[in-house]
Amino acid sequence: MNRAFLSVLVLLALIVGGITSCRYSENFYDRTDAMIEFSTDTLRFDTVFTTVGSATRSFKIYNPYNEALLLSRVGLDKGSDSFFRLNVNGVAGTEVEGTEIPPKDSIYVFAEVTIDPDMDLSISPFIIEEQLLVEVNGNQQKIILEAWGQNANYVPSNAAKGRLSLLSCDLETVIWDDPKPYVIYGILIVDSCTLELPPDCKVYVHGGVAFTEERATYNDGRVIVLKDGSLVANGTIDQPVIIQGDRLESEYEGVPAQWYGLQIFPESKGNQLRHTIVKDGITGITIDSLGELELDAVEVSNHATRALVSFHVGQLNIKNSLFHSAGAETLLVKYGGEVNIDYSTIAGYDGNQVASLYADNFRCTDEIFCSPILVNPLFINLRNTVIAGQSEDEILFVDGTFNEEPNVFNYQLTNCALDIDTLLNVFPNFFDQCENCLTINKSENLFADLDEKNFHLDTLSQLEMQAIPLSGIFSDLDGNLRDVEKPDIGCYEYQ
Repeated sequence: MNRAFLSVLVLLALIVGGITSCRYSENFYDRTDAMIEFSTDTLRFDTVFTTVGSATRSFKIYNPYNEALLLSRVGLDKGSDSFFRLNVNGVAGTEVEGTEIPPKDSIYVFAEVTIDPDMDLSISPFIIEEQLLVEVNGNQQKIILEAWGQNANYVPSNAAKGRLSLLSCDLETVIWDDPKPYVIYGILIVDSCTLELPPDCKVYVHGGVAFTEERATYNDGRVIVLKDGSLVANGTIDQPVIIQGDRLESEYEGVPAQWYGLQIFPESKGNQLRHTIVKDGITGITIDSLGELELDAVEVSNHATRALVSFHVGQLNIKNSLFHSAGAETLLVKYGGEVNIDYSTIAGYDGNQVASLYADNFRCTDEIFCSPILVNPLFINLRNTVIAGQSEDEILFVDGTFNEEPNVFNYQLTNCALDIDTLLNVFPNFFDQCENCLTINKSENLFADLDEKNFHLDTLSQLEMQAIPLSGIFSDLDGNLRDVEKPDIGCYEYQ
């Protein structure tokens, strides 16, 4: 064996020995309290893709111990179905096992995402989120991967998660008339500005529920309109305005609580929604103290709590609108105010045993004993409206003065269809203020198909030809003309 070849073998042995000596497999920190550290808790890909492309970001995993750590797994929660790919300390894949980190040292993890923004939204959502999971000694930790997959108007930006963002225009008007959809990320506050949504405007709101170990908190996914702001949605029958969560994949169809909801704050005026759909939130619309809101041909549906909540409202005017599929009361009117509802359908067929319409005229100053109470007069007027559902009473009225003070609980119903029973025990003279009202027979079909949430009228519906013509309302929610002499109760005219 010549001397040169022997020298090479010796050198290789030294190299191999050196490599072997660098392994810490016999000195791993193996306690179950092992916790690694990350250079970030969220890896954000702040590129909005307008063409097919890729982006790469990186972060570090730190070993804080004086012994080596063995990461049993670094992988993506969605595995091979993920939009992301990993490279963990030089090893590529959607899941990498057996990665060692020397004492007081760190490794790099690279994540790459490839997006085709022209993919169908049901496949590639606006905001793509994924969990990267790291397991060590039986413990699991994670960081969030975020990317923006579709070409849209991200409001205020695609880095606003958990933040308050202000839309202000010196009391002028901002019109969202870009044909691309608008995606609200975080909490949008409208102040000193009118936000106008023209026909066919689509607003997708991201987030709403954030889970911690102790509870669920509701931070993101809100649109808040302050005193000097207003929201005006001007949809049409053929091109309605749509406000909903941003997840359009098929598995999210009909899933509530995808975002928080619309909130009209105290004293906000000039808020109008016409031919607008608001769906899939926690609470659809909330209007607060002395705020004003007009709803015309609006559908508010599929919310985890309530479709609409008013508290000490200034004025709430509703016509030709549909409210359904709520986890609690469909409409909740608290602490009085002026409420007018015409030609509308308020339905509660979601298995809960609460009233579809609740109204009172007080609020508690003490949450435990509710005493003393504050009273604010209620004026509620319903015409040609159906309130129906599965509970024994679909209307619940509560007068905080126990009917002892005049002119603080005022209600008038005209040609309405009602499902009530025990309400008459509290308001024995109820029908004195319910002119030509129709008591609903639960055994008969009112609507076309409740399983499909189709609230058009059934062929033999009790609601047909039971309403009275109202000035200025000539068509229904679908734009069909109302009968000039004997229209139908509810938001739809039978065709």
